[in-house]
Formats: sequence, structure tokens, C-alpha cells
Amino acid sequence: MHKSHKKKKHHRRSKCHSDITNSDISSSFQDLQLNDFDENLSTNITYEIANSNIMGRYILAAKRLEPGEIILDELPIVVGPLSNSGVNCLECHSPINEEQLKYSKRCNNCEWPLCETKCVNRHKPFGHSEEECKAFKSIEIHKKINFKDYNSFSSEFCAIVPFRCLLLKKSNPTAWNTILNMESHNLLRKQLPELWNTNQTYVVDRIRKKWGFLEYSEDEIHTMCGILEVNAFEIGHHDIHLRALYPSAFLLAHDCVPNTTHIDDEATLQMTIRAAITIDKGQPITLSYAHTLQSTLKRRQSLLENKFFLCQCNRCSDPTELGTYLSALKCPKCHTGFVLSTNPLDHNAIWRCNNEKRRKSKKENILQNTNNNNITATEKTCSGYVVTAKSMNMLMDRIGDELEKIDTNDVIGYEAFLTRYCNVLHPMHYHCLAVKHTLSQLYGKISGYMIHELTKELLNRKIEICRDVLRIFNILEPGYSRLRGITLYELHAPLMVLAARDFDNKVISKTELRYRLREIVKCLEESYKILSFEPSTSSEGLMAEAAHDALNKIRNWQKFVTFDKAITQLSSQSSIA
Repeated sequence: MHKSHKKKKHHRRSKCHSDITNSDISSSFQDLQLNDFDENLSTNITYEIANSNIMGRYILAAKRLEPGEIILDELPIVVGPLSNSGVNCLECHSPINEEQLKYSKRCNNCEWPLCETKCVNRHKPFGHSEEECKAFKSIEIHKKINFKDYNSFSSEFCAIVPFRCLLLKKSNPTAWNTILNMESHNLLRKQLPELWNTNQTYVVDRIRKKWGFLEYSEDEIHTMCGILEVNAFEIGHHDIHLRALYPSAFLLAHDCVPNTTHIDDEATLQMTIRAAITIDKGQPITLSYAHTLQSTLKRRQSLLENKFFLCQCNRCSDPTELGTYLSALKCPKCHTGFVLSTNPLDHNAIWRCNNEKRRKSKKENILQNTNNNNITATEKTCSGYVVTAKSMNMLMDRIGDELEKIDTNDVIGYEAFLTRYCNVLHPMHYHCLAVKHTLSQLYGKISGYMIHELTKELLNRKIEICRDVLRIFNILEPGYSRLRGITLYELHAPLMVLAARDFDNKVISKTELRYRLREIVKCLEESYKILSFEPSTSSEGLMAEAAHDALNKIRNWQKFVTFDKAITQLSSQSSIA
């Protein structure tokens, strides 16, 4: 997925959800029964903590929050590798491949393999801490693990973060108590045998039986697993991928149209949460725990498996997903209607064409045909098309599998996919949206499709695609979202090149050029405003810098010897990141 530091869960998929119902685990903002605010729990004036019978604890805006305003800014409590991360350096978290493992350095005390000499004996708080090192040394962990067997060794890392949580019980009781206040959903998780048994084998038994830390009970370890699954954020930059618990960020409620955006600092791992749009006082502060560009079926399935609740937000409740039609098929019978779920909150509900027959009233008929007042006509609509949820899921999985097989840089393959399914899927169906999002970044960036090489037709195609995806992002990830910032930057490049070519070929006047430049400047200004919050060394941070540079050059383009020379430099700048 696009870069998205969402709250995610890191366990294998479970199939045993039949005993869990909407009433058990629903998470709707509707009909909330709020208790008094617990203002003592927070000293941050941007938010207040509230309680709900449905949502538990969550946070509300304590005042009107403007786009870009910081809501939370905090360091993590615990950090470590993902459960499926492979072998990583416990100090700097860099991945270690099989060849590197052969020549890796060992911790001088516990002998756990680390990546480089500089990582030995550093004992950073969020790395291979002194407490962790002493604990491993005390049980002679080098005698319990075969560090030379890469595959076997990599399986040990799924227990690292739960173990780091357990260490806080003695080393930092305040942090430990903060973690214990987080939801573990143990009762629900016990109803998922595959998940529970996986944690039992790979985490609980490993810590207690293999490593020998019997002072921690099975219940404690399962609770840590649950807390991480429910509350951990996936963070990291470049090739480092981690999960972390934060002391307050876990309180943000879920919504499939979030009103915040968040980043983590590459060096300190500090989490910063900002308002993406204006948030009025008393409004819930939300983020999305699911992929916002997925369909309702997929999002709700992911949330049930990963967060143990079924979302009932406005988007999930609307068959059209707020008018985006991200889940819709084109009706194969009438070819004008769209096939939508009859009840998106019921994953077993049938799907039906929204253009089905409807009898006109006598009044409606009179308005259209005054000569046939006594005839009640039937609108020219669909004769009826219905498909089961099971069949819909199978079709979406099949198309998704086909999409996954396309090479990530295959522009022709992606365009062929859109052509192949243009009569099957809504133009902004989530599979089509994923392809268009990818193409918006491939056009102008890869060999054979560099921005200065694109024909007028391909430049207009990139513009069309960028505008298409922006229309959806404006609804599903509005305001200061990373997706919008990137796409606005991508949109400016073909607009700039076309303006330059048309002006150079005397197709447009200086007046028209100034008009076009205003749109380009608007794209760059908003892109820079959004992406300037990103870490400076990230691809988004570099894009922000490029946007700022391009803005300065456009505003001063008259200083160049020729406009064409200015555009050449701007076009080169546009291919950065």
C-alpha cells in the first residue's frame, strides 16, 4: 500500500469469526452513550478523553482544530520488529540477510547477533536495552537458539516485542501500567483458535519454555500479544519496519474517512498526529486502522480479523461508499446501472443492480405524457441482476490475484487491465483505483516514460488519472493527507510540460500561460504544505523539497534565458522522488 503508518495487526489470518456478532464488537459513532470526560487523564488541551459503552475510551477535540495543527506528539513506550520481520538487528532494527548473519557481530554480554560493531554495547532504550541484554545473558540465550540457522532464528523475532513489554513490569512500572490500560480483547481472541494457538506456540511457549522466563504467566504473555495486536502502530522508514506502542495515540477512534494524519520521526520514533481537516470542538478524533482505498467488504473483514470489531461508520453504511462507488460493478444486463450491496453492514447480503425496475406513479407519468393520463408506465431500467456476496468475493479475489501478477513497472500491463475490466468494474472501483494510483506515479518516473519523453496523449493521460484519483482522495482521505500531497505533486508535472510545449509552439498566449501557471502553482503550494510535515529524508520529504524548489522557479521563470530552458529544469525536478 501507499505509505500509511496505520494501526495494524501482525498475526496470521483467522477463519473462525462465526461466533462474533455485530452487537458484540460494533464500533459506531451513532447513539453513543457518553460518560463524563475524564479530563484528568490528559493535560493536552487539544483533546479530551471520553468514554462510551460502544467505543470504550476515545478522544474528542477540546477545541476547534485547524488542518495541520498538532494534536499529539509523543515518544513510544516500546518498539521492536514486526512478528514476520525476519532477522533484524535488535539495536538499530536494520534487516540482516542470511549472508550478513554469517559475519554479524555479537553482543559482548548476551551474544545475540547484531549488525555492526557500532551497535554493540549501545543499549538504546528502544533498541537492545540493558534490561533485555541482562535478561538474555541470565538464561544463556546463545545456548537456546541456533543463530546460524537463518530460518529458525528468524522465527524468534515474533516474541521480541511482547518480551520487551514484559520487561517493563520491573524496569518501568509507570510504562507497564500504561500498557495494561490498553485493550487486549482476550475474550474475543480466545474465540479465534488459529490466532490464539499461534501466539501460544510462537510467543508464549517460546518465552516460557524455550527461553526459560517462567516468571511471566501465560495469561500475561497472551495479554501482551493482544495489546500489541489491537494497539500497535506500524512505523519505520526505508527498509526498517517496526511496531510500537504509544502512551496516548492508541486512544484515537477508527473511521474509514479519518480526520487526522500521522508520521513518525526516523531518528527518535516520535509520533506526531495532526488534524487533516478542520475538526470542530467535541468531534471524535479519528484515524483509519484499515486501508482506506479498499472496498467495504475488505475493510470490514480486515478490521474484524485485525482489530476485532465490525465498523459501522457512515462510509461502511453507504452502499456507494459516499458516492465513490469503490465497490461497484457495472451491471451486465442493463449496462447503465451499478451492482451494489443491498446491505453493506451484512457481509452475506446480496448484491443488486441499482437501476432495477420501478413503477412510476400516475402523477409522474402525467408529467411525461399528458396524452396517456390513465397509463402507469415503467421506467426504462434494469430487468433485474442479483449476485451473492460469496460470488462477489470470489470474483474480487480472482481479479485481485490477476492484478498482483502484473509487474510493478508494467505500464502497458496496467493499462491493459483497465481496458479489460472497463465493462465489468466501475471506473473508480478499488481495483481500478489501485491501478490508476500506480500509473499516476509510473508516468513520468520510469525508463521509457520519463516526463520529458511523454507524448501529448500520455501527458493528458497522466493528468486524467491524477484528477480521477484526486476526486476519490478528496472524499476518502480529505485535507492534509499524504495521498493527496503526492498526487498533487504528480499532477503538476504534466501540466507544466504541456504548458511549456504549447507556449513554445505558440499554441497558447502569455495570458493563457499565466492562467495555466496559476493551477500549477496551486498544486505545488498545496502539495508542499502537506508534504512539508513529512520527515525530510523520506521520499515524501524529498518531494516536498522538490515542490518548494519548483514553486520558486515558476515564480521567477522570467529570469531564465528562455522559457523552454526553465521548463527543462522544472521537468527534471519533477522526476525527483
